[in-house]
Amino acid sequence: MPASWMMVLASLLFATMGVCVKLASAHYATGEIVFYRGLTGALMMAAFARVNRGTLRTALPSMHFWRSVSGVTALCLWFYALGNLPLATAMTLNYMSSVWMALFLLGGAVMLGGARIDGRLIGAVLLGFAGVALILRPTIEQDQLWHGLIGLLSGMVSATAYLQVTALGRAGEPEYRIVFYFSAGGVVAGLLTTLWTGISPHRSLAGVGLLLAVGVLATVAQMLMTRAYATGRTLVNASLQYLGIAFSFLYGVLLFDDRVTGMALAGMALIVGAGIAATQLRSRAAPDDARQSTLES
Repeated sequence: MPASWMMVLASLLFATMGVCVKLASAHYATGEIVFYRGLTGALMMAAFARVNRGTLRTALPSMHFWRSVSGVTALCLWFYALGNLPLATAMTLNYMSSVWMALFLLGGAVMLGGARIDGRLIGAVLLGFAGVALILRPTIEQDQLWHGLIGLLSGMVSATAYLQVTALGRAGEPEYRIVFYFSAGGVVAGLLTTLWTGISPHRSLAGVGLLLAVGVLATVAQMLMTRAYATGRTLVNASLQYLGIAFSFLYGVLLFDDRVTGMALAGMALIVGAGIAATQLRSRAAPDDARQSTLES
């Protein structure tokens, strides 16, 4: 399958996963969903390693630990936002991670001093935050500003996780091992959270199916996206990745009667444009970043 089609399919699977998370959130707490998503992913990656004669042993446990902390935190925040915001809005705010990474690069350049700051990168960051302002403004009237800020924070924490994933990739860790330890971190975090909040009394075949679907869809989408970045063109893949927002918009309208205003649509368009521009500018300076960032989600 061509890389472009793998990216389109991965974007559709991630959007479908978002639907399952939103539906499951009506019956299960965020911690439970994260637990089952992590358990499914860990089992799938363990099986993948066994079939391909790989090993899950690592010489970099501390790097995996900190990557899991940031990645699982971002995942919990995102799942919480998915359960409380229109589907397309939650997806878009999480996709702000590319803009946050550009902002981190600018901050690093300022701290180092003497480094030339790319004005185009500043423009991409400002464009992205203008989009956020347009998206979050309607939520004030709906008393959803808090949930919107949580969604925005999920994108920021995801950006830090991407940087850690990049470091692991450069250290020679294979993709399946990085995903395995991230998933294992989700199991631990989800279990601890569930022990604190309590286990949901809701138990049905449909509920189990939703929890299983979240893990399977996310893991398969991860592998497809990783393969697409490994074989295709970075900018093309990064652009196609934003189809997830379009798929989420359609799902939201058709399944949840989400009302997306013209202002919110304009904000989504600005964030997509800013994300694509930031990805292009970053990939010129660090070509591996875009590929490694696909291991998150």
